[in-house]
Amino acid sequence: MRTIRTATFVSLDGVMQAPGGPEEDPAGGFRFGGWVFPHWDEDLGRLMDRAMGENYDLLLGRRTYEIFAAYWPHQDDDIGRVFNAVNKYVVASPGTPTPWENSHLLAGDVVEAVRALKRTEGRDLLIQGSSEVIHALLAADLIDQMTLLTFPLVLGEGKRLFDAGSRPRGWTPLGVEVTGKGVVVGAYRLGGDVPTGSFAGEEVGEARQARRDRSAAAA
Repeated sequence: MRTIRTATFVSLDGVMQAPGGPEEDPAGGFRFGGWVFPHWDEDLGRLMDRAMGENYDLLLGRRTYEIFAAYWPHQDDDIGRVFNAVNKYVVASPGTPTPWENSHLLAGDVVEAVRALKRTEGRDLLIQGSSEVIHALLAADLIDQMTLLTFPLVLGEGKRLFDAGSRPRGWTPLGVEVTGKGVVVGAYRLGGDVPTGSFAGEEVGEARQARRDRSAAAA
């Protein structure tokens, strides 16, 4: 059984679109491509390396795959050599071209295809970008671990990490660090149901009870 995990750049308001550069993904008229760059430093590079780990294959949506496939085969740095060598599993429609070396198309239903892949023996499956894949897998409880690199800015538009289909779940913190430029890097493991409680005492006054009754009637 494989572990599925993410390492995601995200703004304070949850946007993950086009962190690498202005031309990366202007879909929907997104204006802020490259918003990660001004906050990058050695601290963040070290933490990103840790978040990605050393023993993984890539799990990508079609758009992220196309962006990566146009760039990484031409890079001979540490990340480029790893990305080029590992398996790339691509969630896309049948017949989608996958020219990048060691690429494998996962066609058909996203959840069922990834669930079947997860059952196999092998390295972790690391998701980069790929917001639609993340949405589908969060709704199906298939993501085991998330690392969020949260940048100190609000973008107000763009593709978001979480959507309305994300299944309510608790996530167990594995560690949090903050870079000198204010990027918060937190790792989380999938937990159980969302825990709830109340600050109210056992005794409920008339006004509070009336408010509760009105809320229950409006629900």
